[in-house]
Amino acid sequence: MKSPSLTTVTAAALGVAVAVALAPPASAMYYGNYVLNMPDRRDFHTWIWSALAPCQTQGAPDRYSCISVVTTPQPVAKAAYSHVEANLSDGRYTMIVDDPFGLRCGDIYYGPTIPTHDVYTWDANTLAGDMVSTFDAGCDGAPGGTLTYPFTLIRM
Repeated sequence: MKSPSLTTVTAAALGVAVAVALAPPASAMYYGNYVLNMPDRRDFHTWIWSALAPCQTQGAPDRYSCISVVTTPQPVAKAAYSHVEANLSDGRYTMIVDDPFGLRCGDIYYGPTIPTHDVYTWDANTLAGDMVSTFDAGCDGAPGGTLTYPFTLIRM
């Protein structure tokens, strides 16, 4: 049996080194598409999150401390896309979305909506977290408030 050449061994070692260097640390999400599962929220949408690339923020300490995320509603009716940054700190991501249709009142499909300020936080390893949704006024003239919804992300 013929031994592998030095060039082949060197190329293989270099390939492994590059793969290890470019892989996210254990406390960071992989780039790709995720399904957002939020069963307790009164909404007829499902969401796909696309973790695209490192953020373009100036002065980020390392390439995995922030990811650029596009949120895509399914269906797109009465829902907004967003392109935001999710910042990683102590093994948890935080992402803020101002949703013009966040709180649904009356008929879930055709009723009025109220804008919300939504803060998503999730564990980088388990992909489980909470979304805290704050609104200035509630449905039917009710006072503003805050609702918390647990969620999970599932890699597609």
